[in-house]
Amino acid sequence: MKVAVIAATGRAGSLIAEEAKNRGHKVTAIVRNAERLADKDLKVVEKNLFSLTSEDLKKYDVVVNAFGTGMEQEQAVKHVQFGKILIEALKGAPDTRLIVVGGAGSLYVNAAKTLRVMDTPDLPTFFKPTAINQAKNLEDLKESVGIKWTFVSPALDFDATGKRTGAYQVGTDQVIVNSTNQSYISYADFAIAIVDEIEQAAHVNERYTVVSEVE
Repeated sequence: MKVAVIAATGRAGSLIAEEAKNRGHKVTAIVRNAERLADKDLKVVEKNLFSLTSEDLKKYDVVVNAFGTGMEQEQAVKHVQFGKILIEALKGAPDTRLIVVGGAGSLYVNAAKTLRVMDTPDLPTFFKPTAINQAKNLEDLKESVGIKWTFVSPALDFDATGKRTGAYQVGTDQVIVNSTNQSYISYADFAIAIVDEIEQAAHVNERYTVVSEVE
């Protein structure tokens, strides 16, 4: 499949691109600065991400949005702004699926689905702008028409240095835990989940979440 990874220079994006490439997909990195790309063998498109159009995206089967920002409100709001740009661009690329590396803040913490992680007093204040804006991006996707999207929420503990176990568990829109009662996933196992979704399209127009064991 032809796969584009937006922000493939980041921690999540780089691992997703690597996983997809290792599985034989034709991967293109869409980045703001090609010099920061670790894998120099990847095909690369260097462009201002906020100027992406339907023409840029319709050549791919799947586009992965691994865009990230700083945690301040003026930076975090870019999740919403960039999300809207992708929604509009994909309306002109109906055969292209979007997979978003989302946040855990919008996951529910109770079975009644009345309380989200970002509404709890346990969430550190500095995480809230990102959580709120990623949640708004999810709402915009749910309200969109004419595009195919998937929003993937990692576990609460999203570990950049954790090991690859090669396995993960899937939930829907509530926080789930592993066998040791931890809401945890490594970036490496998260990348596996993303590429599985690229290949299987099991959650089109849905949000889901994943956890893995601590190795």
